[in-house]
Amino acid sequence: MSQFKTQQSEQKQSKVAGLSWDNLNLQQLDAKSFPEGFLWGGALAANQCEGAYLEDGKGLSVADMALFKPAVDVKDFKKQTAITNEHIRWAMGVEGAGEFPKRRGIDFYHHYREDIQLFAEMGFKVLRFSVAWSRIFPQGDEKEPNEVGLKFYDDVIHELKKYGIEPLITLSHYEIPMGLVEKYNGWAKPETINCFVRFCEVLFRRYQKDVKYWITFNEIDSIFRHPFTTAGIVPDRFAPEQLNEVIFQALHYQLTAGAMVTKLCHEIIPGSRMGCMLTKLTIYPYSCKPEDVLLAQKLNRRNSFYTDVQVFGEYPAFIMQEWEREQITVERTAAEMALIKEHTADFVSFSYYMSMVASTESGLEQTAGNTARGIRNPYLKSSDWGWQIDPVGLRYSLIELYDRYRLPLFIVENGLGAHDVLTEEKTVEDDYRIAYFTQHLSEMKKAVLEDGVELMGYTSWGPIDIISMSTSQISKRYGFIYVDCDDVGNGSYQRYRKKSFDWYKDVIASNGAKL
Repeated sequence: MSQFKTQQSEQKQSKVAGLSWDNLNLQQLDAKSFPEGFLWGGALAANQCEGAYLEDGKGLSVADMALFKPAVDVKDFKKQTAITNEHIRWAMGVEGAGEFPKRRGIDFYHHYREDIQLFAEMGFKVLRFSVAWSRIFPQGDEKEPNEVGLKFYDDVIHELKKYGIEPLITLSHYEIPMGLVEKYNGWAKPETINCFVRFCEVLFRRYQKDVKYWITFNEIDSIFRHPFTTAGIVPDRFAPEQLNEVIFQALHYQLTAGAMVTKLCHEIIPGSRMGCMLTKLTIYPYSCKPEDVLLAQKLNRRNSFYTDVQVFGEYPAFIMQEWEREQITVERTAAEMALIKEHTADFVSFSYYMSMVASTESGLEQTAGNTARGIRNPYLKSSDWGWQIDPVGLRYSLIELYDRYRLPLFIVENGLGAHDVLTEEKTVEDDYRIAYFTQHLSEMKKAVLEDGVELMGYTSWGPIDIISMSTSQISKRYGFIYVDCDDVGNGSYQRYRKKSFDWYKDVIASNGAKL
């Protein structure tokens, strides 16, 4: 057992001294805090907050191709994120942010000191953020990094450390340089592996004294749902019958690269922790009809397979059989498989926003979700964007993941996108957000104190309003902090505390005892 696991186990035991695990009740749970050292904080992605898309030598990334589409239904994920070769040719020639909100973000690039000070005021123990690959290697394949780009992250990390906030860095968060898309079709070619390893090695050596928590790929399982954003693969550059094979091959290159940088991180930074990350798409059977149960199991199994490889170090049998059945050839060497087997994840991190339902019946009402669609669950309410709100599903997911992997877990994304209204007093009365978090954190607490789940921390998505990944809107607001900016970039960009700001501050101060 790792030193971390031993410490966490001892902490759990001391926190529940004198209580029977079988007799814990809700009142006792309400008064109890999380284990000492629990990492409370928030999560951001460079492409959704930084802006300054060509400043100080930064190159274009896949995120800089994303349009705001006000005429498209926000619940229609496929149309919102559709990318074609023709679109890329046009977008790369357009100067300025204009219709591309991720190019301007919330201008975190120039407001980071102010924003981090607000995070510190809330009491953050950790901030999850990503490093924009194209800010360090503008085209992705240069031999030497952009020193000015590195200086920005030097300053961000220094500011975090000043307030005692641990950095948790995601190495790849939907930010592949367009130079690699144009040269190699992103992760479709093995040359991208060495480019990524070079990028990561620069970060490990630069920040070895300041950063011990890392994540390889954000939501690596999303590669089939949005291959361009995740892997730089432009679907219409390939024949339709080729696409699945291309995506599986790109996934293998990412998994290989993940193992290589995990090895490198452990060598360069003794005691570091490298996590994997998935979109937790928890799916229930619509009924107890065996066919519905089997379908839900199949879909959940598919969602887990990406993490299975990163934890167990090998492809599951059902994926190998799928390749054989569909005549899919994934080139992989013995050396690559040995790396994947030996250099596995230290912890499992995940995003959780909603659950979905599966059925073999046709004609059932559909609903939107986190880059996916599913059958509407009649027992759940939905957000303004159609995502079903299921706090109990978070507890269910934590138990399922911990029982499957027996590794520390980290919830690195969870939150509510909503229409917020700034009052004349310059705040937002977001009681709906407080209710959302109260319900989810209460279920999270039960998973830790009743169900024995080993949980490292929790980072809300996002702690400050940012640009939505799927719809490129800022009006889909997640934060405890309001940013005065609209979907087309108008506004002062001033920051204002919402009502939920003080609520989360109290939660952190009490280490979760006060929800």
